[in-house]
Amino acid sequence: MRQADNEDWREIIGVVKPIYDDGVDKPAPTTIYWPLFQANMNGDKEMIRRGVNFIIRSPRSGSAQFLSEVQRAVWSVNGDLPLASTTTVSKLYRKSMARTSFTLVILCVAGAMALLLGIVGIYGVISYAVSQRTREIGIRMALGAQREQLTAMFVRQGLTLAFIGVAAGIVIAALALRLMSSLLFKVSAMDPWTYTAAAACILAIAWVACYLPSRGAAVVNPVRALRSE
Repeated sequence: MRQADNEDWREIIGVVKPIYDDGVDKPAPTTIYWPLFQANMNGDKEMIRRGVNFIIRSPRSGSAQFLSEVQRAVWSVNGDLPLASTTTVSKLYRKSMARTSFTLVILCVAGAMALLLGIVGIYGVISYAVSQRTREIGIRMALGAQREQLTAMFVRQGLTLAFIGVAAGIVIAALALRLMSSLLFKVSAMDPWTYTAAAACILAIAWVACYLPSRGAAVVNPVRALRSE
């Protein structure tokens, strides 16, 4: 391959996997690795790259002692060579994901608050339904209804509302995530496992929020319930 018609042809000697250059939250760009010594390239007859980047894998990376050992190893070859822009891959990763991580944290906080409000709302609705249907509960118990049946009736009503809310939420999330696809990393906007896990978690929490007040319907005294207005 060559960059211009007046340049020499250069042979490709190997192909490597895509490398992220501008953050892991962005697609890996097309990259070509040229030799340090470049002849007849970019209009220059001869050019030598003076800056070289080395990647060293070690469990002690990031420590001052390890950096000092690397510096001494470089100086043993050439005492005039300095080390510049030393960092670790983990720091580069955190830096490239800082904005995305901050945005996701804010969204998680907002989602947690919405989930908390939903739990309180479901609990309040079921508790209010139990208190308003005390007489009905007494009649059902007088006619032979079991406590488990009464509890299941109110839990079923609460979960019906939760199912409707989850279905509406999945549709809205699918539409919203298409607009927020730039914040997703290696996760598609229509990832089925993510939707399944989120829906299962919400329904499990909704079941608990429905069960606690519904259990109160099972301990109502039938005589007092029939006397209440």
